[in-house]
Amino acid sequence: MFEGQPKGLYALALANTGERFGYYTMIAVFALFLRANFGLTPGVAGTIYSSFLMFVYFFPLIGGMMADRFGFGRMVTAGIVIMFAGYLLLSIPLGGDTVALVTMLASLVAIGFGTGLFKGNLQVMVGDLYNEQRFADKRDAGFSIFYMAINIGALFAPTAAIRIMEWAQHSLGYSENDSYHFAFAVACASLILSIAIYYAFRSTFRHVEGGRKKAGAAAAGSSEPELTKEETSQRIVALVLVYAVVIFFWMAFHQNGLSLTFFANEFTEKTATGADTMPFDVINLVMIIFIVYALFSLFQSKTSRGKGVAAAVIVAAAAVLGYKYTQATGTIDISAPIFQQFNPFYVVALTPVSMAIFGALARSGKEPKAPRKIAYGMVVAAAAFLMMLVASMGLNTPNEQAAAGEAGTFVSPYWLISVYLVLTFGELLLSPMGISFVTKVAPPKYKGMMMGGWFVSTAIGNQLVLVGGVLWGDLPLTMVWGVFIAVCLVAALFMFAMMKRLEKVC
Repeated sequence: MFEGQPKGLYALALANTGERFGYYTMIAVFALFLRANFGLTPGVAGTIYSSFLMFVYFFPLIGGMMADRFGFGRMVTAGIVIMFAGYLLLSIPLGGDTVALVTMLASLVAIGFGTGLFKGNLQVMVGDLYNEQRFADKRDAGFSIFYMAINIGALFAPTAAIRIMEWAQHSLGYSENDSYHFAFAVACASLILSIAIYYAFRSTFRHVEGGRKKAGAAAAGSSEPELTKEETSQRIVALVLVYAVVIFFWMAFHQNGLSLTFFANEFTEKTATGADTMPFDVINLVMIIFIVYALFSLFQSKTSRGKGVAAAVIVAAAAVLGYKYTQATGTIDISAPIFQQFNPFYVVALTPVSMAIFGALARSGKEPKAPRKIAYGMVVAAAAFLMMLVASMGLNTPNEQAAAGEAGTFVSPYWLISVYLVLTFGELLLSPMGISFVTKVAPPKYKGMMMGGWFVSTAIGNQLVLVGGVLWGDLPLTMVWGVFIAVCLVAALFMFAMMKRLEKVC
């Protein structure tokens, strides 16, 4: 599964894991911080939050254009430094007055711009590792591994944010408002780890950092062809077509933070008892991840020692799960945000499964190209919302549910857990494959800008997420989910209609 990949992949993936862990730790509590610390209304807090998310994904366009001129490595380093300054400002408790609010907004600009310099350009560097002919056929698998590393950080971030805040309040005696700043400080520490990893293993990817002096050296051994103006134009058009489709994927997928969270909060059972509590403990999820990876190692390892270690990991993880099962005798409250852990869990757990499937298809010459995978991802996303439609049959409208209170209509949490599983399959088909497609197809002179374009499409999709909130009210839930089914299917049909043009440039 991990064999034959360029060494630089793991260094860049780990550097990105550290940065993403800090980012998602901050995101986990940021909206609550805005309301608690500054007394903002939900509408104002939501506007700041959504605008920040949009600009985090818009700034990579600027960062990519700068990297095309000054080099990717320089921009990545500058991005970490600027992000650190932003998180540092957030981690200082300044109270809730106007000065504190202005300082907070300035920190968001720094974090957003720093992310724009860091995120897209790091991914371009990952893609350039595969320009050497010996790695060319491993590009999609490499981005699957890279994407998995991102989600490892996302999996643990919410728990880390909650625990550090509890420690600050109960052990150090800080107020709830001040405890948020400890969570932001975690992001500072994670960036220090990221930059340490980046420079400690820089020798494994220095040749893809870019810059005028390194352009000639990087071209040596590269499989990238020289492009005519017509070919360059064809590639840019193909990328723009993909951008247009993924806008609607992110519009639907990121309902996990809006309408799907509303559904978790308003229509999902509030407690779990006995064995039903198991999925809501992150330790159990980690044990399952250990078992999945150890199983692959058990069957793929070429040495008896490797097989023995894998078997021991499986036994140990299963023993932990068995013990946790015997202790699962009480009742727990289920809060809506806890469902956010399932998507990154599934990404990490399913990545080796996805790689194994596509690896087998590749060996038989049947692996679909990236554009076709993206189209399939849209169909799978539509299937996820079809599940939500089925789960919502016979339920109240959101406004009726609010009026009914405890007498409302509720469903099992396993509906959402299952929907996140299907959505994650769609994500694995679309997101890492899309990033891989951009790095492969983008004309060499415009790689940074084209990767920035991918993030701009994500930014637009994030802004369109508000559709879920607009629909949430008097409409039947089946109609709400029907909108997202239609959006995903229309985008998939458009993608299939353009498939010959898209696959031509692969």
